[in-house]
Amino acid sequence: NNGVDSIREIVDEVSFSPAEGKYKVYIIDEVHMLSKGAFNALLKTLEEPPSYVIFILATTEPNKLPVTILSRCQRYDFKRISQEGIIGRLEKICKEQGLSYELPALAFLAQKSDGAMRDAISLLDQTLASCGDTLTLSASRAATGSIDKEFIETFAQNIIRSDGAEILRQVSVLFSEGR
Repeated sequence: NNGVDSIREIVDEVSFSPAEGKYKVYIIDEVHMLSKGAFNALLKTLEEPPSYVIFILATTEPNKLPVTILSRCQRYDFKRISQEGIIGRLEKICKEQGLSYELPALAFLAQKSDGAMRDAISLLDQTLASCGDTLTLSASRAATGSIDKEFIETFAQNIIRSDGAEILRQVSVLFSEGR
């Protein structure tokens, strides 16, 4: 829906006040994908939107938006959430659910989520589904398909010793575990 017709449809709808609530909110995701004609169709409405209309233009590439559009918008850049912030939220969720947990497991999930709270909560859910009411570091690693540090160290030692049989055994273990 990135063409002129889609935007014209929105522009036509904007002239009607909301049937419920105080505002009509239009979220245009990946707005940088709009065609030049679509941007031009949207421009007039962005210049003088009705008081009951809010446009949210979401993009990961603001540099691709025309200057005429950018000049009519308030810009909010969202950043990744700190690892400490994610750990704190995961800890709160665990406490609210009455779950026991290891702090290193929460730190591991926070690191794997790469600053995205939704991903961290999804990883927490996946881990809990497989391990029950106690969240451990090993369960977190297993649920995410990650390899623990000891395995990597042993693997590296086997490479250094040129122990081909043991390397193949370790690879077989990884493969059988679906990692």
